[in-house]
Amino acid sequence: MSLKPPVPILYEDNHLMIVNKRTSDIVQGDQTGDISLDKLMKDYIKERDQKPGEVFMGIPHRLDRPVSGAVILAKTSKALSRMALMFKEKEVEKIYHAIVVDRPNPESGTLEHYLTRNTKQNKSYVFKKEVPNSKWSRLHYSLLSSSDHYHLLEVVLETGRHHQIRAQLADMGCVIKGDRKYGARRTNKNAGISLHARRVAFIHPVKKEPVEVLAPYPKMDIFPVFKLMK
Repeated sequence: MSLKPPVPILYEDNHLMIVNKRTSDIVQGDQTGDISLDKLMKDYIKERDQKPGEVFMGIPHRLDRPVSGAVILAKTSKALSRMALMFKEKEVEKIYHAIVVDRPNPESGTLEHYLTRNTKQNKSYVFKKEVPNSKWSRLHYSLLSSSDHYHLLEVVLETGRHHQIRAQLADMGCVIKGDRKYGARRTNKNAGISLHARRVAFIHPVKKEPVEVLAPYPKMDIFPVFKLMK
């Protein structure tokens, strides 16, 4: 009987692993002490491949805990350093899907702001002009579909700031479903927010081949409703 991975594996080779993160997972260990995604996958690989020594698992990027979707993990130090540089140089395409309460107006566009981060509140604030300790932030959004009460947006990130999508969409009046921190009236039943890292695409840092991964929607949300509507 084959060993079942703790989270779905969307792509794997000798250098990289891409998994479909659940909203409950933390990508890397924090003050909560909860077991992290990298630890889960290290333990899984150690058992699956019967490795006697320590398993390497690097983290070239992260997703917020309440966010689901595609997370890239590096299985070698070479892949980690190269993927980290690719993220820094904006050579990784990151597409997110978000369910929001209010219909965006206009239905597609580009958002440019300066964001500051309050570490004590674990929250980012949006400014139209540069202020002390702010970082320029840019994303593109478009309306994909609508239901009676919610709207599905596609978001393409140009910069990867702390809580960028959550803060910028909330500033334009499109609060993400379940995101109480940025103005949602109620939480989601799964304690996450309706923001999903839907697609990642890049040139493999070692093989130099195109890699494109689409992360299935979480079942514990209304994302599948929009999938059926399209």
